[in-house]
Amino acid sequence: MSNITARLTRFLAKRNHQHFINGAYQDSYGEKQIAVINPATEVEIGKIPLGNKEDVDAAVRAAKLAFHHNSDWRKMSPDDRGKILYRFSELISDHSESLAQMVTIENGKLIKDALSSDAGGAAKTFRYYAGWTTKIEGETLDISQPQKGGRQNFAFTKREPIGVVAAIVPWNFPISIAAWKIAPALAAGCTVVLKPSEETPLSALLLAEIAMEAGLPPGVLNIVTGDGRTTGACLTAHKDVKKITFTGSTYTGKIIGKTAMENVTGVSLELGGKSPAIVFNDAHDLDFAANGVAAGIFRNQGQVCVAGSRVYIQKKVYDKVLTDISHAAQKMKISHGFDESAQLGPLVSKGHLQKVCNYINSGIEEGAELITGGTENPLDKGYFLKPTIFSALDNEKSIISEEIFGPVLVAVPFDDMEDALRLANDSQFGLAATVWTKDISKAMTMVNRLEAGVVYVNSPVRSDPGLPLGGYKQSGIGRELGKVGIYNYTTLKSVNIVY
Repeated sequence: MSNITARLTRFLAKRNHQHFINGAYQDSYGEKQIAVINPATEVEIGKIPLGNKEDVDAAVRAAKLAFHHNSDWRKMSPDDRGKILYRFSELISDHSESLAQMVTIENGKLIKDALSSDAGGAAKTFRYYAGWTTKIEGETLDISQPQKGGRQNFAFTKREPIGVVAAIVPWNFPISIAAWKIAPALAAGCTVVLKPSEETPLSALLLAEIAMEAGLPPGVLNIVTGDGRTTGACLTAHKDVKKITFTGSTYTGKIIGKTAMENVTGVSLELGGKSPAIVFNDAHDLDFAANGVAAGIFRNQGQVCVAGSRVYIQKKVYDKVLTDISHAAQKMKISHGFDESAQLGPLVSKGHLQKVCNYINSGIEEGAELITGGTENPLDKGYFLKPTIFSALDNEKSIISEEIFGPVLVAVPFDDMEDALRLANDSQFGLAATVWTKDISKAMTMVNRLEAGVVYVNSPVRSDPGLPLGGYKQSGIGRELGKVGIYNYTTLKSVNIVY
């Protein structure tokens, strides 16, 4: 890591990091800390405070004061607010190398992916929502309410910022997913308390430096570090939080949803996925489809909520496509994220590696055929795992029904379109799906009948700020990104003027 930027070198030299509250780094009220580990080297890179109730109270108080009593943000003109968010996006781009290197060090992902998906994605999202500050709309309504004396109604709706937002983000895309929540919330005029994952908190704290340089007023963006059990629980239960936005597991999302109802707090949940990829025998190019399926599951070591972790292949081409996917997996170079020739980096933590390996062992015990990969670590140090592929005959395996969140793919053959739909929709999840066919009628039928919030045809699923993301069934509540992404952070007020 000899090419680490000067900015990141200075940041990492702190070793003991602080919360970011009311425009400044602040010590925790408690003394407990959490070590942050580089998953490629297993070396500690710093410590963060385990935020407690007092820390959360301070952050929410700062956000509440900035929202209710500080006119510098909520009452700022939409154009001026947009200028600050645009400046934020430009500064993220200017310092993308530092941010990407930080993500690679704490998360393990390939530096090229950290540059494009995390730093680049965050800049793109802030730039997109900077343009939305001036485009929030209400409606005029022609209501039929009778008025005495020949009086008339003038009815309309207006959207207002909802208030203090608690944003809880995962470790797999620590900056870009944070941007999905921070950017639209700030564009709407809200203030934010962000809790990053304890596995990858440093990139968020580095982002706070850039937020100050962009001109965000104190208290508009606050960051409290810690775990879910202590810090996250205090934040989601806080009575002054008016909206909770969470990305993570379905199990944790259910807990947050129940907690939110105690205070009748608004909630958006982007939860688990077990996304199907469906390859028909009439796909444009079977080699292209096989490479696309491989990219859809092995990108970011399979630690992607929309990863196509189960592939259904029509029987006529099953052996060929499965062989091609396996060859693509076997050729992947596994190395640390700063190796520019690497195609697969480490998993995020020792605990997560063990969880994924446990699933692989379960798949073997349940009778699925192991085609390639397994539980062995291909390198001496770090939380590395070979890309793993199973073949099965049905959905009756834990490895095909439960979210593994690692580089593990399960292939199942199908007969026809009805069989493919039956298998694909046979899941508690419904986040995303991909379809590979050259038949537009078949593609549209699949799009219409798949129980998934996002469907891509002839491509792995990718995110874009303009395209809403969210799921059916136990994959979540609400949508992020796009127009709906900013309206999530507004409340609708109805007005009628009698004249």
